[in-house]
Amino acid sequence: MTASPADDFSVRLAAASRQEQFLAVVSRDEAMARWLGAVPHAPLPAETVPLAEALGRVLAADIASPIDVPPFDRALVDGFAVRAADTEGASEAAPCRLLLNREILACGVAPALTVGPGTATPIATGGVLPRGADAVVMVEATEFEDGPAPAIALAQAAGPGRFVGYAGADMARGETVLRRGVLVTAREIGMLAACGLAAVPVVRRPRVAVLSTGDELVGPGSPLGPAQLYDSNGAIVAASVTENGGVALPGGIVPDDEAALEAALAQALASADLVVLSGGTSKGAGDVSHRILSRLGEPGILVHGVALKPGKPLCLALAGTVPVVVLPGFPTSAMFTFHEFVVPLIRALAGLPAREEETVAAHLPQRLPSELGRTEYVMAALSRGADGLVALPLAKGSGAVTAFSQADGFFAVPASRPGLEAGETVAVSRIGRAARSPDLTIVGSHCLGLDRLVGHLAGRGVSARTLWVGSAGGLGALRRGECDLAAMHLLDPETGRYNAPYLTEGLALAPGWRRLQGVVFRAGDPRFAEAPAEAAVTRLLADDDAVMVNRNTGAGTRALVEGLLNGARPAGYWNQPRSHNAVAAAVAQGRADWGVAIAPVARDYGLGFLPLTEEHYDFAYRAARRDEPALAAFLALLDDPALAADLAGLSFTRSDA
Repeated sequence: MTASPADDFSVRLAAASRQEQFLAVVSRDEAMARWLGAVPHAPLPAETVPLAEALGRVLAADIASPIDVPPFDRALVDGFAVRAADTEGASEAAPCRLLLNREILACGVAPALTVGPGTATPIATGGVLPRGADAVVMVEATEFEDGPAPAIALAQAAGPGRFVGYAGADMARGETVLRRGVLVTAREIGMLAACGLAAVPVVRRPRVAVLSTGDELVGPGSPLGPAQLYDSNGAIVAASVTENGGVALPGGIVPDDEAALEAALAQALASADLVVLSGGTSKGAGDVSHRILSRLGEPGILVHGVALKPGKPLCLALAGTVPVVVLPGFPTSAMFTFHEFVVPLIRALAGLPAREEETVAAHLPQRLPSELGRTEYVMAALSRGADGLVALPLAKGSGAVTAFSQADGFFAVPASRPGLEAGETVAVSRIGRAARSPDLTIVGSHCLGLDRLVGHLAGRGVSARTLWVGSAGGLGALRRGECDLAAMHLLDPETGRYNAPYLTEGLALAPGWRRLQGVVFRAGDPRFAEAPAEAAVTRLLADDDAVMVNRNTGAGTRALVEGLLNGARPAGYWNQPRSHNAVAAAVAQGRADWGVAIAPVARDYGLGFLPLTEEHYDFAYRAARRDEPALAAFLALLDDPALAADLAGLSFTRSDA
């Protein structure tokens, strides 16, 4: 028997009355609390994708470089590889004359000859620095002398390390170069490619089913009938899903028919991580979505009605583990509530951070010189100082792939200015609209153990940036208020103690861990057989053919090296890279015979290792800030058993004091 129009109206009116119980308006904060309490706002599991498909994705794990970048010491200009000591005193009046070795080091050519005293080797930009050389002079600074013994005349001295890019100066083997949670843009693609990685682990993008409900809706392109509207919500929501890191699964328009909507919702729940409907949330007699949601089981409907204008009819629910959101039908209300409640969830599932302003004001901690007549764009990292954001200019050169990765943005120095003064405010243009400054900035000496610690810290929701400038540089940055922590391993020769003697008023020391430093050499080198480190070095100092590799001034390792040398300046002394990896690379590749580095690096490069000392790698911070949430989380993590296990895997032991 067919129901009469009056009977149908009575059924729909009764349904509308039953809906009354679900429309209990709560505050925005209460609605958000219920939503966050029931629905985990956390990244989805990882999947591995080819590098070409990683653009716009979020890294699901820390990425460590499997190689040094660059993999060898290289020339930064076209010119000649020389020994810096041979150029001392060179001037226009008394130029230095160097005989040319009979090989030309173009890119991709392995050196065969040693640069001995009084000689030089032609080298192209990017060419491998040969054994014996510790500097490069530009071809423009020389005069060629033809003849039976070709030579160059040099009218200017070249300091050690001049125009040399050291192995691992950009990215060191084993160094964490990108951290989980990083959005992969073109600059990260370049870094990953430079590391030789063809595939990377990324957070799976959330699949979001998008449905529009209502008898009055038709799709764009179809003719409008009486009392019909084009469905704009479906298109807007799908585009917003994609814009915020999700994959939209368009489900089209579903009529106000309970069976049809229930079938469409069941299909969406089976294929999606999140379902978003628009329309069907108010108390109108034709709305049916609430009745379907009420049958989802516990917890089912979480919220139906929020004290928002616009957006009051919003409905939030949970079907098993799949969140369901029913947006109001009016476009303005739908998008307001979508961005308030749904966008944060999509971005969290995709591993993306919250949106932030594109331009921020920050002040410079130190004077920044610049060249008059040229506009200079300075890459900068942002950290939190006592008086607001601090813009830390990044010192890495044009050949460094990592400058963009470490930068939060950039600012301009006008061509009419010779520089900017300390304390000046600059407008930092963000790189990536979703970027935000880290919770902690750590400056100082690099350590693989710190890479692991920062990874654990990220798992606790605390982000950290690490900048490597050496122990002394990190301590100086902390004193100037440019960072939150200084990573250091400075030995005081007078007391024999690490780090604590260098603290000034207001600074405190958090014990980190101990790591073994020693002399590294190529396995099988007979000059290191059956001898402790000190005796082996003494033996090599008497060997004119032995070449060392040093460390940069300000590095904690430099003090150990100087103690071994006891005032000597052997061949290779002025070769002063800034990392353990660069030292190991120089020895492993035969450009040096020995250096000082930590045990894990020696192991990674397959080098021999003679122990010297167990040094203390600690962290200095401002004592008055120890209870701030991010710093407190860092300090607490130092005693975490999981971190201790990671450190043990690197042959590091936790410091007791």
